[in-house]
Amino acid sequence: PWCYQTSRWALRLEEIGKIELNWFVFCLELKNFTGPPEDFDPARSRSAPALRTSVAVRDAQGDGACGRFYAAIGKRYFFGLEDLREESTIRSALADADLPTDIYDRALGDVSTWDTVLEEHEILVRETGAFGVPSLRLGDGQGRCLFGPVIREVPEDDESVELLEHVLWLMRNQNFYELKSGRNEYPQMPHIERELARRRAD
Repeated sequence: PWCYQTSRWALRLEEIGKIELNWFVFCLELKNFTGPPEDFDPARSRSAPALRTSVAVRDAQGDGACGRFYAAIGKRYFFGLEDLREESTIRSALADADLPTDIYDRALGDVSTWDTVLEEHEILVRETGAFGVPSLRLGDGQGRCLFGPVIREVPEDDESVELLEHVLWLMRNQNFYELKSGRNEYPQMPHIERELARRRAD
């Protein structure tokens, strides 16, 4: 949910002409996997179908379409409480983003989409030490990379632009390393409410 909130902020900044986004994939399940990457089974992964579809969308329709798809599937997952593993969730998100739903078939029918997920994930980890999402990287995906910004809610446009200016200043300052705080408040979304209720029940 934190990455999704940051993506909403970034997409709004692109919408008002402040940035241009390129989208790359990173798999938290793969990052947390204890074995070698080649032993990770995408068929048993919760996120692999959506990640592979993201790659297929980007390759066929470009970065703008990939951003629309991520926004759509995030809305269905975090607000609609739909299952990422369900084909219907991904097809519906494609339709929401005004994309052909058969991209799902091409994504899951082509092993190269998973190869791309692995490759992009490993490149980001190897080149930048990335460990999670959201991760932002400057210079068309070739420059400095930092984790964050982690935001609870998407601010209004003026504050969003101000936040961007501060984030970019920190990212360009080679002496800056990290800022962090505890998380005692959460985004207002049904997914969070459900997960907190499950924790209380346990």
